[in-house]
Amino acid sequence: MSLSKTQQEFALAIAQLINFSHAIGVQLTFGDAYRDPRLHGARGEKKGYGARNSCHKLRLAVDFNVFVDGEFITDGEHEKYKMLGEEWEMMHPLARWGGRFSKGKSAGDANHFSFEYNGFK
Repeated sequence: MSLSKTQQEFALAIAQLINFSHAIGVQLTFGDAYRDPRLHGARGEKKGYGARNSCHKLRLAVDFNVFVDGEFITDGEHEKYKMLGEEWEMMHPLARWGGRFSKGKSAGDANHFSFEYNGFK
């Protein structure tokens, strides 16, 4: 699938996740989405705080700020956070939730919702 088509599917899935979050009483605000290559390097380049091959660089990831009853939640083990992550993973075969990451700096990155993209060889 082309990058453009994958980005379009990602945008639709994010809209569905936002609607789901509202339905379960979770409020979201956007954190990090697109990472500009002038600040974070081109794909494959490590610059700034982002990963070398971050999906943010492809417009295929978003980090959400998660609120429950007005309280900012950062614990990926929180019941509502897990509900969001599990819903996201079921929405699309390319969907990845950062709450499942287990290695390096990204371990336990529960606010991260992305699509895998392997279109570059």
